[in-house]
Amino acid sequence: LIHLIYTRGYGEALHYDRARLEQLYALTQRYPVVFLPSHKSNLDHLVLQYVLHENGHPPNHTAGGINMNFFPVGPLVRRSGVFFIRRTFKDNPVYKFVLRQYVDYLIEKRFSLEWYVEGGRSRSGKLLPPRLGLLAYVVDSFRRARAEDVYLIPVSIAYDQIQDVGDYVAELRGAAKQKESFGWFVKILRQLHSRFGNIHINFGEPVSLREALGPPDPNAAPNPDEQSVALQKLSFEVAVRINRVTPITPTSLVTLALLGVGDRAMTLDEVIASLRGLLDYVKRRGLPTTDGPDGELSTREGMARALDSLIASGVVSSFTGGPEAVYAIGPDQHLTAAYYRNTTIHFFVTGAIAELAVLRAAEGDVVDSTQEFFAEAMRLRDLLKFEFFFPDKDAFRAELSAELGVRVPDWADALAKGPAGALALARRIKPLLSHRVLRP
Repeated sequence: LIHLIYTRGYGEALHYDRARLEQLYALTQRYPVVFLPSHKSNLDHLVLQYVLHENGHPPNHTAGGINMNFFPVGPLVRRSGVFFIRRTFKDNPVYKFVLRQYVDYLIEKRFSLEWYVEGGRSRSGKLLPPRLGLLAYVVDSFRRARAEDVYLIPVSIAYDQIQDVGDYVAELRGAAKQKESFGWFVKILRQLHSRFGNIHINFGEPVSLREALGPPDPNAAPNPDEQSVALQKLSFEVAVRINRVTPITPTSLVTLALLGVGDRAMTLDEVIASLRGLLDYVKRRGLPTTDGPDGELSTREGMARALDSLIASGVVSSFTGGPEAVYAIGPDQHLTAAYYRNTTIHFFVTGAIAELAVLRAAEGDVVDSTQEFFAEAMRLRDLLKFEFFFPDKDAFRAELSAELGVRVPDWADALAKGPAGALALARRIKPLLSHRVLRP
C-alpha cells in the first residue's frame, strides 16, 4: 500500500545507501536505537517504513500525533507500529507515568523507536527547533540504566519537489491548517497525480547517549527534564547531523539562483553562469547532492530539464516570445521557491558569514584584522542562532577557516596584512554567497 501511494507522485525507487542501512541494523542488534527523521512531507514516515520493509527489517515503534488517529489511517498505522500520544500532557501525572513506563519497556527490550525531532512539518523548508518531550523520556530511561547505551540516528528525508508545499505557502499567508480527516487523506492522495521527482533518504552519524552523557546510574530517580542543558545540546547535535547529510537538489540550487537576482528574468545561459561558481563550490567542499558532483546541472541539457520541471509545477514561468526564452519565479510563487531554497541553505550560511566578517575586517578603524574577523563572525552567529543550527564555537571557528580555505587558500596571510589585505581578500572570494543567503 505504501509503495502504491508514493509511486503515484514519485519515482519507483527510493534513493538511499543500503550498506549504510545494514550498518545501522547491526547496531540495533545490540542497542536500542531511535530514528529521528526530518519532517518535510506527510510521506516521511511511510517511505522510511518502506525502506525498512524492503530490506527485511522490522518496523519501528513510532510516536504519532493523536491528530492522525482517524479512520482509516489510525487503525491501519496503529497495527504497523505507530503509537499515538497527545500533543500536550504536562498537567496529567497519570499520563506521564504511563508513557514513562512504556518508554522504559521499549528501551529495555531494545525495540527501535522513531519520531520527528521537529515535532511537526517544516513550513519554511529549514529544520525546525527540536521538540524535547519524548527525547527527555528516552534520555531519562537510559540515565536510569534501562539500557547500557542508546543510539540516536539522524535521518534526512529529501524530495526533489514536495506535493504539499502549496498548503505550506497558504498557511504562511494566514490560512488555517487543515484538520486531518478522511477527506484530508483523500485530498493528499489526489495531489499525487503529478510527477514530483525522486525521494532521497540519508542516514547521519549516530549519537551515543553514553558518550554524550556518561554512564547510566541504576539508582537515579525518574526525572525526564526537558529544560536540561545537556538534553538541549544533544538535540541540537542531532539537528546539525541531519543538516549535514541533507542532499542538495537541483531544485534548491535553481531556486537559489533565481531568487538571488530579484525580479529580473534570466536566460538559460545566465542561469548556467549564475550557478557555475556555486556548482564548483559544492563540488570542492564535497557537499552531499542527489545526483553526484557532476550531476544534472553540470550540463546545459540537465539545467533545461531542471527548469522545465519547475515550470511544470508552476514554480517557474518562462517567456518564449523574444529572441530566446527567459525564466523567472512565477507569479505569487516566491514563497514556494524560497521553501526549496531553504531546504539546503544551511550549507552556505557559514560561507556567507565569512564574507561579511572579511568586509568588517577591511574597515579603516580595525587594528587586528584577524581578531576582528572572528569577532564579527561570532556576532553574526549569535544573531542567526535562532534561525540556523550551528556547531559549538570551537567547531564553528574551524568551519570558518575551512570555508575560506576552499575559496582562498592563503586567506590567513591576507588577513594578517591588516584592513588593506582584508579588502584585497574580499575581492578574491568567489563565489559570493551572502547576498543570496543572508539577505532574505
